[in-house]
Amino acid sequence: MPFDLAVIDLDNTLYSADSGVFSRMDRRMTAFIANKLDVEHKEADCLRIKYWKAYGSTLRGLMLHHNMEPETFLHDVHDINAHELLQPDPRLAAALARLPGRKVIHTNGTREHAKRILAALGITQYFQHIYDIRFNHYLPKPSRNTLAMLIAAEKQTPARTLVVDDMAENLQVARDLGCKTVHISHTKDGSWDYHIPYFHHLPEIIKS
Repeated sequence: MPFDLAVIDLDNTLYSADSGVFSRMDRRMTAFIANKLDVEHKEADCLRIKYWKAYGSTLRGLMLHHNMEPETFLHDVHDINAHELLQPDPRLAAALARLPGRKVIHTNGTREHAKRILAALGITQYFQHIYDIRFNHYLPKPSRNTLAMLIAAEKQTPARTLVVDDMAENLQVARDLGCKTVHISHTKDGSWDYHIPYFHHLPEIIKS
């Protein structure tokens, strides 16, 4: 296999983007911003999107521009009852079981959120560690420094690391570091080592 460590994104990578999980979080973020900053819903939603595009996470923008305390925000926006939207996925579990090497989660969400998602999907046992937004002082993906720190913490090298993500910006950082890349997307993009629409296809693609 071309890797020893698989660094795998969580939301919209291990489950379909149309599941409703992220849309629930988006709504909670907008409501939180409107309440905390005392602005109209439309302005709050614009800030949510603006900061996400500029910094990789809405939270980062709120911290930089509004001195937002991160933990209150994180606990509020991830309180979405993911078990109502996701169910155990035997095909996903089988794919993870066939995928060699050590597997870790890297998410801009919280460890608690990641644990709930993995439990809802029935795949907790396939991951050895969760690196969440707190890992590098709330600095989100895409961050070359954060990814390099993660790989070092795993006592691994970029050349033996596979990064799986649905966001091209995150994969660009991984490729620049020297990692192998997998883009989870329905839109074909030849910039990466592997491209698949669903994570379930990964073991077969790597073997081919």
